[in-house]
Amino acid sequence: MQVEFNPDLIKRYDKAGPRYTSYPTAVQFHEGFSEADYREYAQQSNRDNGAGPLSLYFHLPFCDTVCFYCACNKVVTKDRSKADTYLDYLYREMAMQAELFNPERPVDQLHWGGGTPTFISHAQMTTLMHNTRRHFNLHDDDSGEYSIEIDPREARPETIALLRELGFNRLSLGVQDFDPAVQKAVNRIQPEQQTLDTINAARQVGFKSISLDLIYGLPLQTVDSFSKTLERVIELAPERLSVFNYAHMPEMFKPQRRIHVEQLPTAAEKLELLHYTIERLTAAGYVYIGMDHFARPDDELAIAQTEGSLYRNFQGYSTHADCDLVAMGITGLGQVGNSYSQNVKTLDDYYQRLDDGHLPVYRGLGLNADDRLRRHVINRLMCDFSLDWGQLDAQFGIQAQTYFESEWSDLQTMQADGLLSLSAQRLQVSSAGRLLIRNICMVFDKYLRDSQEQRFSKVI
Repeated sequence: MQVEFNPDLIKRYDKAGPRYTSYPTAVQFHEGFSEADYREYAQQSNRDNGAGPLSLYFHLPFCDTVCFYCACNKVVTKDRSKADTYLDYLYREMAMQAELFNPERPVDQLHWGGGTPTFISHAQMTTLMHNTRRHFNLHDDDSGEYSIEIDPREARPETIALLRELGFNRLSLGVQDFDPAVQKAVNRIQPEQQTLDTINAARQVGFKSISLDLIYGLPLQTVDSFSKTLERVIELAPERLSVFNYAHMPEMFKPQRRIHVEQLPTAAEKLELLHYTIERLTAAGYVYIGMDHFARPDDELAIAQTEGSLYRNFQGYSTHADCDLVAMGITGLGQVGNSYSQNVKTLDDYYQRLDDGHLPVYRGLGLNADDRLRRHVINRLMCDFSLDWGQLDAQFGIQAQTYFESEWSDLQTMQADGLLSLSAQRLQVSSAGRLLIRNICMVFDKYLRDSQEQRFSKVI
């Protein structure tokens, strides 16, 4: 898929908006959604899906040091013993969650996220995977998509070997930028050799896919400096790349208050960084998947996009649209049946809920018919950059042009601006509109249209 960089369009449409890892977004989650509701949706999912597959997410929140740009939920500590208590409670939640689902349901997807999952010891990693296998139906033949987020500063070659032995076959590595000055400015000192050693160790033990995370818009970055990072990354040839826009929101994320605002690139410089990144990666053979994501043409994400089976959920782009996502640990975001749920955000609340014999779900949302329709529309736009109105009519029993009559005028304006083409048969996003796909999805976001509140980062 070609991407056209149109700075005039980007400037005109560069406003705040959701990333659409769900629709409705987490802003709509409410505490009226209870543990009982979650249990009911799990039971309904078993009835509807029988032995259909599951996706498991485990949140391991601990970090040894804080990265100033970070907006994740984490617990920064040097005290490794804190993981002992947390894991004991995580095992209790795992047992309670496992009771809700048909034990025959295979786990096609598993992910450890953080925080820093490699904060925990080798023995703890082994016990966590052992308990997961005891409670859920994990694959033994390496056919599942089992991934983990790695901090190269916390992963020796023997750690990588152990993770492969435990069943992981995909790694996601945080890099952000190889420039030492940028690393110092964001408090993430990570020598290039550490990253290289981790990648080499992963390839030696047979990991199927390696993904690197970069961030543009960090302090002291320039096109010239970031180009050196990109060249080195291209040499490393990861299967996937995520190149995130740094959103400076210090009022929401306290660590960002330690970043010197005067060192941040200007809006114009950030556009230059984005433009160069897209041109260089696509020239190097990477496929632009959407949003911040790139993949090699033979990667599963690129193949799924070509086949129309790509999907988007809380973990980003995925090839497993048919999986219920069961999330465990603090702040875990799950999707079971036609519902979303989120666990409590603090360790104290998490421990208290489990001590009281309850799942730690504290808010969520059950989707109505309109939510499900618009979720489908937004998901297809995010993944395919197109909509077939006839397919939509047949699947949901509607007349799309009538149903979305109020949205049609906005779409026509976007068509006049060159973001998309619109006909009675389909909506097709243009090469210039692909970078602004969030804006196009926002047209179909009923909650956003009805609200004046802004709680999102800029789309570019």
